Amino acid sequence: MKNITSKHVKYLLTTLALGALITAPAWAAAKIVTLSVPGMTCAACLFTVKAALSKVDGVSKIDVQFEQREAKVTFDDTKTNVQKLTQATQDAGYPSTVKN
Repeated sequence: MKNITSKHVKYLLTTLALGALITAPAWAAAKIVTLSVPGMTCAACLFTVKAALSKVDGVSKIDVQFEQREAKVTFDDTKTNVQKLTQATQDAGYPSTVKN
């Protein structure tokens, strides 16, 4: 059996540390976007918009305001993006755009 020296231990620890860095998953970055949804013409529309957005993978919070005709969406940008959010509202019959 070979003797393990401090040099071997340092090499092993360095190798393990580098391996962990290479294989570490990307950290999720929560993003918030406000969508303008002008097609919401009644209070019930907000439930349809909210349901559509909640089906998008990565969405963690949705706040739909009928009076302002907008939806504030918190999402994980490693799982989805603004285009998928606007596509979800479009598919539900409520086209949306990013509000400035």
